[in-house]
Formats: sequence, structure tokens, C-alpha cells
Amino acid sequence: MTILLSVDSASVSAVTGEIVSPVSFSLRAGRPFTILGETGSGKSLLAQAMIGVLPEGLTATGSVTIDGQVLSLAERKRFRPLWGRKVGVLPQEPWLALDPTMVALEQVSEGHRYLRRLGEDEAVSAARTDLEALGVLDAEAKLPGQLSGGMAQRVAFAAARAGGASIIIADEPTKGLDAARRDEVIALLMREVEAGGTVLTITHDLALARQMGGDLAVMLDGRIIEIGEAAEVLASPRHDYTRRLIAAEPENWERRTAATAAEEAPILVASGLAKARGGKLLFSGQDLSIRPGEIVGITGPSGSGKSSLGDVLLGLLKADAGEVIRLPQAKPVRYQKLYQDPPSAFPQKVTLGQAISDLVRLHRLDASRVQPLMERLRLSPVLLTRLPTEVSGGELQRFALLRVLLLDPVFVFADEPTSRLDLITQQETIDLLTELARERNCAVLLVSHDAAMIEKTCDRQVEIGAV
Repeated sequence: MTILLSVDSASVSAVTGEIVSPVSFSLRAGRPFTILGETGSGKSLLAQAMIGVLPEGLTATGSVTIDGQVLSLAERKRFRPLWGRKVGVLPQEPWLALDPTMVALEQVSEGHRYLRRLGEDEAVSAARTDLEALGVLDAEAKLPGQLSGGMAQRVAFAAARAGGASIIIADEPTKGLDAARRDEVIALLMREVEAGGTVLTITHDLALARQMGGDLAVMLDGRIIEIGEAAEVLASPRHDYTRRLIAAEPENWERRTAATAAEEAPILVASGLAKARGGKLLFSGQDLSIRPGEIVGITGPSGSGKSSLGDVLLGLLKADAGEVIRLPQAKPVRYQKLYQDPPSAFPQKVTLGQAISDLVRLHRLDASRVQPLMERLRLSPVLLTRLPTEVSGGELQRFALLRVLLLDPVFVFADEPTSRLDLITQQETIDLLTELARERNCAVLLVSHDAAMIEKTCDRQVEIGAV
């Protein structure tokens, strides 16, 4: 089997020391390779080192070989000619990968035009075919800021593969997608494999790893602790951490005890809500009442309006019809949102420590509460010195949860709050959200594409279906 890319003793270091220990492996034509690991394990940094896009302040050693060409990981500029042509990249944060001033169709057609040298009309036609195959053709005239997280992810995927690269590196390609859309993305990735290419997938999603098959490496604390055939590793894991990952799948959780706050007055009441976006009716006649300490799950396919419903309930988006009643004695700041894509909720040029300090000062909070909450969320103090772009998506999501908890909310709209987290951290985060709801009588509206998580966590469910 032809080797398309080989990694030799790749490592990543910061001024404080080594982050990723030297690792070696090969990507073979017609065979996928998956790196599975928890948030902060170094899997995304390894992928960034392999294509020469490590954040400033980090250095890489070792080499990769692509089509017989040996490239030192220390020479980042040598990788640029390969981008899009030999190696296509689907980054973890689609909104940071897409041009905010360019509509979806142009973003995808640009790759066909400049990398594959198609004529303008041919490039546009090819881009439309790509978007249609991913179920987002209706997004062709929209800017990235007008797209849901799932739609932005699919547009970014179409753009990443437009140049015809035979090697695709996909960093968390299915986060924020429902099961049907996840299967579609996996099918498209596998199409690249079946055509003789290869896909390196970075993920914490065990279901994705199982479906991709091929080879699997498990990372922990910057080291590959287990590697082999995906089916064999997942069926008979040798390392305790891999066994813990499998045990933390929502299907294996115990069902949580339901809330007993039925006699208390609702935290929030909505009646007759309707909302349309981009000429599409998302929902109408939607009623909802949620009480203190109650956890309500919101389910529905990607693009069905789950996030829009939550934004309407918080007053971030105006309803086309209906009304929302909140507690008059509760300050607006106590109605909070955990965003699906935390980079959109943090200032990009301010360190996380400064962002938290600004929050404490602005709302006159008790600064001594920060460190205990960071410990519960498994956030290292060194992360406070970094910018939002210098931490993993999962670490940034836990900082978003830290910020929300500091404000003592009475209602939290959690929009796919664990889509960036590995299974173990996901379970810990849901445990923390549940404790928040029960201990502080805070209502939680939880959006997730994971039916098992909703079933095991929530007191009841509300399904939002595309109209």
C-alpha cells in the first residue's frame, strides 16, 4: 500500500518544555488514519506542526515526507506550496477558517478556480455541486456570520477539498453535527479514501473513529499511548485511558434523577414563538416553560432553529411572533449562554486571564472563586497567559463555562456545550452543569445532537423540527 505521507519523530515544544513527544506514523493511500484523544492532549498541535501552521511561540522538530519530498517541520515556509494542492485542511474552528466578507459559494469556487485552474463558470458549477452534496446549497449566498455552526463546518469542508488534494487533514470535522449530517461528512471523507487518497482525522468522537476504521492512534499528554487497527484498539483496548474513554460514552452513563421543582414558579415562559431566518421558517407556535433546577433538552436536525430558539429566549434575537417572560427581579446578566463556537464569544487579542479579570471587575465578583472553578474544570493556570487562539477548542469552551458560572445564572442556554470536548471531559462538564442546576436552582436548556446524552441527562425533551 502506497505511503502518501510519513511522519518521523515529530514533536512540539514551548518555552516551558515539550508539549508533544516525538511520534512517528504513516498515512497510506486508500486507508484512513484517526488520532483520538482528550482536549489538550496535543493532537491538534501535532496536526498543525505537520502542515507548518503552529501558533507563534511554539516550535516543531522532526520531519514529514510527502510524495518523496522530505520537509523539516522547523521550516514552515516550505509547506505553503502544498496547501490545497497536496494537503487539504479542515480546521477545528470553521468561522476562523472562512473569510468573513465572502459568501459561501465564492469561498468554495475560489479553490476550484485558483488551485484546480478551472474557468470561472466551471468553478462556480463545481462549488454548487460540493455545497449540494453537503446539504448546504441554500447557504451559497450567505456570509459565514449568517451560518449556523454545523453549516459553517460543512462550507469549510467543501472549501478544504476544492483544490483536489489527495491528503485531507480534518480536525474535529463532525463536531456540532447531528447523526445524519455526521454520517454524510464521514461518507465524503471516505470517498477521498476510496479514490486512493487518505484522511487524517483528529477527533474525540468515538463514533467517528469507529465509522472511519483504518488505523487509530490514541493520544494522552502529548504521547501516543496506543496504536493499531481501529476495530482492534476499540474492541480490546490495552491502555486504561482508552478503556475510560469508552466507558465515558453517553450510552454508558447512568440516567440522572429528575428535578423535583414542579411546584416552583417558572424561571422563563415562552408562548407562541415563531422565527424565520433567510426566508426560511424555522419554528412557529412554540411554547416552553422551564422551572428552577430543571434541565430541558432541545433536539432537532442541523439548521432546524435550535440555536435561534435559545437566542430568542435570551433576548439576543427578536421573535417574529409570540412573547417571552423572564423573572423581573433577576438581572439580565443572570440569563446566560454557552456558545457552540466559543471563539466568537472571546476577544481575540486579549489573554484569557485578562478577559476573566475584566469580567470580575465589571460585575464586582469575588475573584477568589476563579481558581476553585478552574480546578473543577481541569484548566491549568498557565492557560490564563494565552490568547483564545492559543488554546484548544475544548479548553476555550471550558473557559466559557467558567465565565458563565462566575455570574451565578438563573438560566443557562447551553448550545452544544460539549461538542468540542473529549468524552471524559464531556461527562465531567455535564456533571458540573447538572450540579449547577440542582444546587443553585438554575434552569438549563441543553442543545445537543447526541440523543443518548439528552436521554441520560435531561428531565424532559423538546424537539425542534425543520418546518
